[in-house]
Amino acid sequence: MNVTLGSRTEPFRTVTFDAANNSVRLIEQRLLPHEFKIIGTKDFRETARAITDMIVRGAGAIGATAAYGLAQGVRAFRGGDLQKFSAHVESVYQTLAAARPTAVDPLNAMNDVRREMARGETVAEQQALALAAAEEFANEDARHCAEIGQHGAKLIRNGMKVLTHCNAGWLAFVDVGSATAPLYAAQAQGKKFHVFCDETRPRSQGATLTAWELAQQKISHQIIADNAAGHLMQRGEIDLVIVGSDRTLGRTGEVANKIGTYTKAVLAARHKIPFYVAIPLSTIDWNLKRGFDIPIEERHESEVLGAWGVIDHSKLKIKNSKPNQRAYVRVANPTSGARNPGFDVTPAELITGIITPVGIFKPKELWKQRHQLGGLVQ
Repeated sequence: MNVTLGSRTEPFRTVTFDAANNSVRLIEQRLLPHEFKIIGTKDFRETARAITDMIVRGAGAIGATAAYGLAQGVRAFRGGDLQKFSAHVESVYQTLAAARPTAVDPLNAMNDVRREMARGETVAEQQALALAAAEEFANEDARHCAEIGQHGAKLIRNGMKVLTHCNAGWLAFVDVGSATAPLYAAQAQGKKFHVFCDETRPRSQGATLTAWELAQQKISHQIIADNAAGHLMQRGEIDLVIVGSDRTLGRTGEVANKIGTYTKAVLAARHKIPFYVAIPLSTIDWNLKRGFDIPIEERHESEVLGAWGVIDHSKLKIKNSKPNQRAYVRVANPTSGARNPGFDVTPAELITGIITPVGIFKPKELWKQRHQLGGLVQ
């Protein structure tokens, strides 16, 4: 996507790889929308921490980051002993796999890389194949998102009001995004519509990231509090809901996505509003048999008890302060604790359709179409 910084507009991908320095290059998403910065990770452990700490987040983006991180770790190995190399690869794989347990994209991405590596007969050959496979995963992620946009754009009509939840946009993928792809494609077709961005507490990815993307793209939008969606639905002010997914079960059509997605699906069903999920093929889990088996990440309570933001020193009249200084503010009662599940699971019966790179399917159709959808069942 194009990013405008001052008077300059340039294209960026969320995740890239610097082969010369064996470094994964990432947009530091925790600083947005107040500061646009690209950082480089020095080794696979730092890459894993970038995923855990949400420097990079979103299904496809952490998938590509894990793929590049695996290649990064593989390329750092010195020597030609295949047995030692194999043990090193497994260690790198497990470190990256543990970084965000709910999402399946990192596992699918790294499994793709390892399958390609297996064609190599020497350490050097496998190292080269690892990076090539990681690059292909990143390129495929961008292609899949563009294809999602073409299929999903037909759902958007002039004058529509669309609700999004969290950020399943360009920043959550290598490029274009999943839930935002139909919006961008519809805009390119000349359609006029309005987007309501759920703020998506506790980390506010809708308010900080989706809104920033839509502003960059000059799409009409407003941020709403998470609890305002039902009110707007009740009054006929939302026509369509499109969300992303961190793991979609191919066997059942259940969808794990950012916490609050299930709530929006229930509300949409109550008000007979179409509820769609947009996913690249790498987000499908063909092995798990029920949504309750999806590991739900429990994040630190501090995310619920407070919030990160930028202090407006001009209003506080603080002298000699840095512009755009990022700070954490405690909001909750100081002696209270919190629960912070990062994701929830939406049942198939609440989902109108799943937008994929090869078409739109009912959730229960995924398993029947698994060969068309690239299903690899273990």
